[in-house]
Amino acid sequence: MCVNCTDERSTTVTPVTPTTTNNPDTSVTPSTTTQNQSPTLPQPEIVINISSDNTTDWSKPKPSKASEILEKMHSWVKEMETNNKSNAGIVMGDIIGVLQRIAKNTESKDIKICYSSKQNMINVVKNNLQADFPWSVNVPSEAFDKSRLENNGSAFVGVLRFKNMRNKDDTVLNDEVYGITMGANISNLTSNIEMFFTQKDLVGNASCSSWDGKGNLKWTMSGCETVKIDNDTIKCSCSHLTFFAVLMSPPDVNPNITALYVESLSFITSIGCGISMFFLSVALFMHFLLRKAKSNQATKILMNMFVALFLLNLSFLSNESVANTEDKAACVFIALLMHYSMLTTFTWFFIQALHMYLWLIRQNVTIANYMRKITVFGWMFPAPIVVAVVSLRGYNEVIIKATSGKTTRMCWITDPLIHYTVNIGFYALVFISTTGIFIMIVTKIVQARHIKVANGKRKTFRKQLMMVLSLFLLFGLTWAVAFFSYGPMLIPSYYIFTVLNSFQGFLLFLYYYHIHNDVAGHFSDDPGSSSSTTTIIQSSIDVVENI
Repeated sequence: MCVNCTDERSTTVTPVTPTTTNNPDTSVTPSTTTQNQSPTLPQPEIVINISSDNTTDWSKPKPSKASEILEKMHSWVKEMETNNKSNAGIVMGDIIGVLQRIAKNTESKDIKICYSSKQNMINVVKNNLQADFPWSVNVPSEAFDKSRLENNGSAFVGVLRFKNMRNKDDTVLNDEVYGITMGANISNLTSNIEMFFTQKDLVGNASCSSWDGKGNLKWTMSGCETVKIDNDTIKCSCSHLTFFAVLMSPPDVNPNITALYVESLSFITSIGCGISMFFLSVALFMHFLLRKAKSNQATKILMNMFVALFLLNLSFLSNESVANTEDKAACVFIALLMHYSMLTTFTWFFIQALHMYLWLIRQNVTIANYMRKITVFGWMFPAPIVVAVVSLRGYNEVIIKATSGKTTRMCWITDPLIHYTVNIGFYALVFISTTGIFIMIVTKIVQARHIKVANGKRKTFRKQLMMVLSLFLLFGLTWAVAFFSYGPMLIPSYYIFTVLNSFQGFLLFLYYYHIHNDVAGHFSDDPGSSSSTTTIIQSSIDVVENI
C-alpha cells in the first residue's frame, strides 16, 4: 500500500463522496482526480481543507504551530470514522498531507508513503507502484500494531509536509520537513521506518535528522541512520516517529574528510589495539604469576588501569563483528561495554595522577582502606553514567562510509549532544585535574635536576624526557590530542591520536616492565622504594628515580 502526494494545481476536480465535519475550523471537500499524468497516483476519498487565522504565515510555519497541527490528527481520525472514510488528503496553505485510517479487526500491513512533486499531494496507493518520487516512506506493520494498542484497536498514520520550517543556519534538503504521527508512542522498532529522499545531483553531506516536536526546533541524528544509496537518493532508517528532515552541510575544502582517511585510520587502530591487547594480557599474566612479593599500591593501580584498557581494546575490536549481526540488543551491549571501559580508563588515569600527587606532594596523608576505596571508586563511578545513557536510548548502530564505497558498522553513541556532554565533558575534567598534577610533578623534576647538578649527579636530558613521557602515558594526557582536531591540525591530529592511544597498552607495558626490573635483571611486582623521607625535595628525587 502506498501513500502518495499529488499536485492539486494540475488536476481537474470531479466529485467523489463529499462529507462534512463538525469541526468549525476544517471543511471537507470532494476529492479530485488527475488526468494524463505519469506516474498517476490515486486521489484520496476526501480532502480536508483547514482554515486558519490571518496572523499565521503558513509559507514559513513556526515549529510550535506545526507540532499543534500534527497533534490534531487524532481528532480528524474520529471524524473520518464517523463518516466511514479511511483516507483523506489534507491541505492548509503550503502544508499538504494525508491521513490513512486502518479499521479495527483489519490485518496490519506495511504501508508505503510517497510524494510526487508533479501532483503536489499525499495519498495511498494499493498496488506495488514502482516509480521515482522525491520522497517516500515505508511504515512497517509493527508500527501499526503499536498504534492499535493505544487507540482502542484501530490504527492510523498521518503525514504532513512543511515547507521552509528550519533554523536560520540550517540547510534542509528541498526545504521540506515531514511530520509523521500514528497517535501513539512509536519508538524502538525492530523494523525501522525507512524514508527515501531523491534529488538529482545532490551536493553536500547529508545527515538524516529528527525533532521531537517539543520546544525550539533542535535537530538530532539520534535513532536515525543515513545511507546514501546513489548520487541522487538518500535513505533514512529511523526507529521512531516524529518530525524528519535531511540536513545538508555544504561541501568543505576537504569533502567528507572522515571518509577519505577512515580506512587507514581503522587499519592503524586495529593493529595498535591488537598489539596492546596482547601486551596488556602479558603484563597481567606476569603480575599474577611472577610476583615475588606483595604488590605495592602503585602496581595495583597500574593493574586496574591495564584491565580497563584491555576491556576497551577488546570491546573495540569486537564491535564491528557484533554490529554486523544486526542484533539490536547485542549492539547496545557492546556499545555499553566499550563506553563503560573507556570511562573507567579515564577514571583510572585520574586515580593514577591522584596517587602520585599524594605520594609526591602530600606525603604525610594517611587514608584508611586506601586501596579498597579507590578500587570501588574506579570501577563504580562510571556505572551510573552508562545506565543513564542506556535509559536515554543513546546507544545505536552507526555506519561509517569510506570513499572506496566500503561501509563499516559500529555500535556507539548516536546523539552528538550525549557524546560531547558525557565523553568530552568527562575527559575534560580528568584532563584539567591530571594536567595540574603533571605540572606540579614536572616542577619537582626540575627541582631535582638542580639539586643533583649541585651534587655532581646530573641526570641526562634523555632520562628526564622519558620521565615526562611516562607521566603522559600514566595520566592519559595523550587523549587530549583530540582537542586539536580542527583547521590545519585536523588530519595530523587524527593520526597522532590514533597511534598514541591505540598503542597505549603496549607503551604502558614497556613502562611496567622497565620499573619492575632491578639492576640484576630480576623481575618483581614491588620495585624498590627509597628509604629517604627526610624532606619533600629529597623524596621527590626518589619518586623521579622510580619513574
